Amino acid sequence: MRRPAIRIALAACLALPALAAELSGVAFPDRITVEGKALELNGLGLRKAYVVAKVYVAALYLESKSGDVAAILASEGLKRIELRFVRGVGRDDIVKAWNEGFEKNAAGRLDALRERLETLNRVMPELREKDVLAFTSVPERGLIVELNGKAAVTIPGADFASVLFSIWLGPNPPNTALREGLLGRR
Repeated sequence: MRRPAIRIALAACLALPALAAELSGVAFPDRITVEGKALELNGLGLRKAYVVAKVYVAALYLESKSGDVAAILASEGLKRIELRFVRGVGRDDIVKAWNEGFEKNAAGRLDALRERLETLNRVMPELREKDVLAFTSVPERGLIVELNGKAAVTIPGADFASVLFSIWLGPNPPNTALREGLLGRR
């Protein structure tokens, strides 16, 4: 008589998504499926502005966990970064952040990326608390930008996706603790 109860309890536990990590009260699943592929949570990081103001919690998902920035950025595999906002951010501020991030991380390629950066900037809305902004790099398709689960635009080019991901993972992240968290080092 105990076995059916144990099986039911086990089945109920397996049906729930496992939350692998939480940061600043924001939880993320340890695995997600994107484009039919399973991605693993690599790490979480907190974006702070002016040292104390929490802006968003970011999660990096990869096909295989890695702490090697060069390998992640060069990878032709599927990768995704999700930003879950814990406060509102004005449209002008988010556009300014993308522009600064590209200027700091494009390493001489900014002119070749400028038109696509303008495409990204055009679809940016004002972001509110609890909004989710996601960027998924899909081989041979480009970078899919989503807001709250709805695709906003697809921007072609692995070069664009690489520079965008380097905003958080490259040598000039918004804050070092954010990069270290995404790399699973916190």
